[in-house]
Amino acid sequence: MPAEQIHLVRHGEVFNPQGVLYGRLPGYGLSTLGHEMAQAAADDLAGRSRPVRALISSPLQRTQQSAEPIGRVFALEASLDDRVIEPENRFEGKRMSGRAGALRDVRNWGYLVNPLQPSWGEPFRSIATRMLHAMDDAWTSVDDGDVVIVSHQLPIWMVHRRVVGMSLSHDPRRRRCALSSITTFERRGAGFVEVGYRDPAAGLAAHATDVGAV
Repeated sequence: MPAEQIHLVRHGEVFNPQGVLYGRLPGYGLSTLGHEMAQAAADDLAGRSRPVRALISSPLQRTQQSAEPIGRVFALEASLDDRVIEPENRFEGKRMSGRAGALRDVRNWGYLVNPLQPSWGEPFRSIATRMLHAMDDAWTSVDDGDVVIVSHQLPIWMVHRRVVGMSLSHDPRRRRCALSSITTFERRGAGFVEVGYRDPAAGLAAHATDVGAV
């Protein structure tokens, strides 16, 4: 038999004192609080008393660090999968809000012509497709038990919307994918269904200063 459940875990808070959109930029690891959040996710998974047979991570620093406590709990080493990485974004390295924010710079307005695609980065359809392909492979990669995939907010949210049959276009401010949250799926028939969402780091989130990309 293949996997029973696949858990998509978002990384913890990132150390980002400049407040930029970091995207795929190197050097953006977890803050001290982010490490605590990642541990909260690991503790939640451990408390379910379910066997986790494989651990997969986006290759970015913040996701690999978020996978580490999960790996310790289940005695697993994370394998890296480029398909679960953060999408490319033309605003990487820029501050988005404030008087000097990128959205106020007329030189950037050409990137904003189609927010339904979006025109500033990888198309939503592409994100959903690569994530689901990664989940398909993860599901068949083990003989039983669960698989944990540590990824990012937008890729996880794209899976959610595709699976529940919603349009991929959305308001980024309304994503239900908190830092170190866990969204769980099962395979039924030819596709996945969402069977759970938990926010084990909710008690820590009030102290977070960086909540991730737009």
